[in-house]
Amino acid sequence: MTVPANPPDPSPGPAPDPGPALDPDPVRRSRIAERLLPGGAEPDPRFTLANERTFLAWIRTSLALLAGGIAVEAFTSDVFLEPVRRGLSVLLLLLGMVLSAGAAVRWLRVEGSLRTNRPLPLPLIAPLLAAGCAVAAAVVIAVVVLA
Repeated sequence: MTVPANPPDPSPGPAPDPGPALDPDPVRRSRIAERLLPGGAEPDPRFTLANERTFLAWIRTSLALLAGGIAVEAFTSDVFLEPVRRGLSVLLLLLGMVLSAGAAVRWLRVEGSLRTNRPLPLPLIAPLLAAGCAVAAAVVIAVVVLA
């Protein structure tokens, strides 16, 4: 085997571009973003987008509950007695309202955890949703069995 006459230069060459992470003048976040999510570092965009998809899933569920509450009030006058119909409708509407607010709070808490490398918070709106849907189902089952 022959040794080359000119061995490769061991110097690293030109310095690599530091990129946006090490830029001394990074793009600043908006005032509202700084106020809602102070401190921390920008998380991987995939995690932020996954958090947004989860938020939108909670919002879809909230919209379904709102639509269900409206439908119960509008179309079930011949199925339920007035107080039962009104109570079930209000339960579904309140559950949808609380769920949409809870989804926003959860999105902020998860995003804050991602930015500061803290453990993710427990989804406190999931047990609330389960309990509310169980009560609504129990009312419907009671009405069907008693009818």
